[in-house]
Amino acid sequence: MAIATAAARQGNDVFQCSGAEIRAHCRHLATVVTIRGEIDAVNVDRASEYLRRFILASSPVVLDMSDVSHFAAAGISLLSAFDDECRAAGVEWTVVASPAVLELLDQGEQDDALFPVTHSVQEALRDLANAIVIRRQLVLPLIKKTA
Repeated sequence: MAIATAAARQGNDVFQCSGAEIRAHCRHLATVVTIRGEIDAVNVDRASEYLRRFILASSPVVLDMSDVSHFAAAGISLLSAFDDECRAAGVEWTVVASPAVLELLDQGEQDDALFPVTHSVQEALRDLANAIVIRRQLVLPLIKKTA
Protein backbone atom coordinates (compact mmCIF):
# COMPACT_ATOMS: atom_id res chain seq x y z
CA MET A 1 0.00 0.00 0.00
CA ALA A 2 1.36 3.43 -0.87
CA ILE A 3 2.36 5.61 2.06
CA ALA A 4 0.29 8.57 0.87
CA THR A 5 -2.78 6.34 0.61
CA ALA A 6 -2.25 4.94 4.10
CA ALA A 7 -1.85 8.42 5.59
CA ALA A 8 -4.91 9.77 3.77
CA ARG A 9 -7.01 6.80 4.84
CA GLN A 10 -6.46 7.62 8.51
CA GLY A 11 -8.16 10.99 8.15
CA ASN A 12 -5.57 12.84 10.22
CA ASP A 13 -2.00 13.97 9.97
CA VAL A 14 -0.49 11.09 11.96
CA PHE A 15 1.19 8.31 10.00
CA GLN A 16 0.89 5.00 11.87
CA CYS A 17 3.92 2.84 11.20
CA SER A 18 3.83 -0.52 13.03
CA GLY A 19 4.52 0.78 16.53
CA ALA A 20 5.63 4.30 15.62
CA GLU A 21 3.61 7.45 14.98
CA ILE A 22 5.02 10.14 12.72
CA ARG A 23 3.62 13.66 12.48
CA ALA A 24 5.02 16.76 10.76
CA HIS A 25 4.47 20.44 11.49
CA CYS A 26 5.72 23.21 9.26
CA ARG A 27 7.07 26.03 11.37
CA HIS A 28 8.58 29.34 10.33
CA LEU A 29 12.19 28.17 10.76
CA ALA A 30 11.91 24.45 10.01
CA THR A 31 9.72 21.44 9.45
CA VAL A 32 9.43 19.57 12.75
CA VAL A 33 8.87 15.85 12.26
CA THR A 34 7.87 14.07 15.47
CA ILE A 35 8.32 10.33 15.90
CA ARG A 36 6.75 8.59 18.90
CA GLY A 37 6.84 4.93 19.93
CA GLU A 38 9.24 2.30 18.69
CA ILE A 39 11.69 2.16 15.78
CA ASP A 40 12.80 -1.38 15.01
CA ALA A 41 13.52 -3.77 12.15
CA VAL A 42 9.79 -4.15 11.47
CA ASN A 43 9.06 -0.48 10.73
CA VAL A 44 12.40 1.16 9.96
CA ASP A 45 12.10 0.92 6.16
CA ARG A 46 8.54 2.32 6.05
CA ALA A 47 9.43 5.09 8.50
CA SER A 48 12.55 5.98 6.53
CA GLU A 49 10.59 6.10 3.28
CA TYR A 50 7.93 8.32 4.86
CA LEU A 51 10.51 10.72 6.32
CA ARG A 52 11.99 11.42 2.88
CA ARG A 53 8.96 13.49 1.93
CA PHE A 54 9.96 16.16 4.44
CA ILE A 55 13.40 16.83 2.95
CA LEU A 56 12.79 20.03 1.00
CA ALA A 57 15.65 22.22 -0.18
CA SER A 58 14.04 25.34 1.25
CA SER A 59 13.41 24.14 4.80
CA PRO A 60 15.61 22.73 7.57
CA VAL A 61 14.25 19.69 9.40
CA VAL A 62 14.10 18.99 13.13
CA LEU A 63 13.61 15.27 13.69
CA ASP A 64 11.97 15.13 17.13
CA MET A 65 12.57 11.66 18.52
CA SER A 66 12.25 12.71 22.16
CA ASP A 67 9.27 10.33 22.64
CA VAL A 68 10.86 7.29 21.02
CA SER A 69 10.65 4.61 23.70
CA HIS A 70 12.59 1.88 21.86
CA PHE A 71 15.28 2.43 19.24
CA ALA A 72 16.71 -0.78 17.82
CA ALA A 73 20.04 -0.99 16.03
CA ALA A 74 18.10 -0.89 12.74
CA GLY A 75 17.22 2.71 13.60
CA ILE A 76 20.76 3.80 12.83
CA SER A 77 20.05 3.05 9.16
CA LEU A 78 17.06 5.40 9.34
CA LEU A 79 19.23 8.25 10.65
CA SER A 80 22.04 7.46 8.21
CA ALA A 81 19.70 7.49 5.21
CA PHE A 82 18.07 10.70 6.44
CA ASP A 83 21.48 12.32 6.91
CA ASP A 84 22.63 11.23 3.43
CA GLU A 85 19.50 12.58 1.77
CA CYS A 86 19.63 15.86 3.67
CA ARG A 87 23.27 16.35 2.67
CA ALA A 88 22.47 15.57 -0.98
CA ALA A 89 19.62 18.11 -0.95
CA GLY A 90 21.63 20.71 0.99
CA VAL A 91 19.15 20.60 3.87
CA GLU A 92 20.22 21.39 7.42
CA TRP A 93 18.81 19.01 10.02
CA THR A 94 19.07 18.00 13.64
CA VAL A 95 17.65 15.25 15.84
CA VAL A 96 16.14 15.66 19.29
CA ALA A 97 17.02 12.31 20.81
CA SER A 98 15.29 10.39 23.57
CA PRO A 99 17.37 8.44 26.10
CA ALA A 100 16.74 5.27 24.04
CA VAL A 101 18.11 6.95 20.90
CA LEU A 102 21.07 8.50 22.75
CA GLU A 103 21.99 5.14 24.26
CA LEU A 104 22.28 3.55 20.84
CA LEU A 105 24.09 6.54 19.34
CA ASP A 106 26.54 6.59 22.26
CA GLN A 107 27.15 10.27 21.57
CA GLY A 108 30.07 10.82 23.94
CA GLU A 109 31.89 13.93 22.76
CA GLN A 110 29.68 16.16 20.62
CA ASP A 111 32.58 16.75 18.19
CA ASP A 112 32.57 13.03 17.39
CA ALA A 113 28.78 12.84 16.95
CA LEU A 114 27.54 10.90 13.96
CA PHE A 115 24.48 13.12 13.65
CA PRO A 116 23.57 16.65 14.78
CA VAL A 117 21.82 16.23 18.15
CA THR A 118 20.04 18.79 20.33
CA HIS A 119 18.20 18.48 23.63
CA SER A 120 14.84 19.94 22.61
CA VAL A 121 12.84 21.26 19.67
CA GLN A 122 13.08 24.73 21.17
CA GLU A 123 16.88 24.49 21.28
CA ALA A 124 16.99 23.28 17.68
CA LEU A 125 14.80 26.17 16.49
CA ARG A 126 16.86 28.66 18.50
CA ASP A 127 20.06 27.29 16.93
CA LEU A 128 18.54 27.66 13.46
CA ALA A 129 17.49 31.25 14.21
CA ASN A 130 20.99 32.05 15.49
CA ALA A 131 22.54 30.53 12.35
CA ILE A 132 20.34 32.78 10.20
CA VAL A 133 21.46 35.86 12.13
CA ILE A 134 25.12 34.87 11.75
CA ARG A 135 24.71 34.29 8.01
CA ARG A 136 23.07 37.69 7.61
CA GLN A 137 25.90 39.36 9.52
CA LEU A 138 28.43 37.70 7.22
CA VAL A 139 26.57 38.65 4.04
CA LEU A 140 25.69 42.25 4.99
CA PRO A 141 29.24 43.63 4.55
CA LEU A 142 29.45 41.96 1.14
CA ILE A 143 26.19 43.58 0.03
CA LYS A 144 27.35 47.02 1.21
CA LYS A 145 30.59 46.68 -0.79
CA THR A 146 28.75 45.95 -4.03
CA ALA A 147 26.15 48.72 -3.56
